Amino acid sequence: MINFTDEEITVIFISLKIASIASIFSLPFGIFTGFILARKSFPFKKLLVSFVNLPLILPPVVTGYLLLIFFGKNGYAGKFLLEYFDFTFAFKWTGAALACAIMGFPLMVRSIKLAVEMIDTKIEDAAKTLGANPLKVFFTITFPIALPGIIVGTTLSFARSLGEFGATITFVSNIPGETQTISAAIYTFLQIPNGEAMALRLTFISIFISILAILISEIILEKLLKTNKYNE
Repeated sequence: MINFTDEEITVIFISLKIASIASIFSLPFGIFTGFILARKSFPFKKLLVSFVNLPLILPPVVTGYLLLIFFGKNGYAGKFLLEYFDFTFAFKWTGAALACAIMGFPLMVRSIKLAVEMIDTKIEDAAKTLGANPLKVFFTITFPIALPGIIVGTTLSFARSLGEFGATITFVSNIPGETQTISAAIYTFLQIPNGEAMALRLTFISIFISILAILISEIILEKLLKTNKYNE
């Protein structure tokens, strides 16, 4: 049995907390953005698509630096939050969650957008002709059908958050017990003498968590698909 040190347990807990919070809080925005991009036509839509997918293209360090400019203690938004709400993202685990949410957001949106585009709009139109309002159509038809894509997007966002390094370390640094995630800890352990064993253990636990997340999402997807076939 592998015995983890208190430092390693703290790192694992912080990583899971940050990845989970990042995925959960970005989900409503991901659903909204994915639906808008899949169904609506409006000026500068391609510009919005480019902006949403920008974290996939930009080096993570650039994204982290931009976050530092806007949400740092002296940044445009960061100064406002600190002055009026006594809250800051800089050098806090909440800042790491924000960075991870932004880095995983494009993967979530792309999955949700694809799922919404695959829905037969005739089903929704039939519900509208029967008197259902758009909000009811969304929650009773669109959302349940698109749920597999939403689960996939959330899983991808979680996995991306779990492995995030560049944007996080640039924005909130590598503070043990606060912002030191598995990726940052592995990097740190590799810089110190006799740290390879700790780095290797964290590598294995990272692989285990990622595989577990994928397996859980696959089980849920399989059950959802069986339910949908049964309902049909």
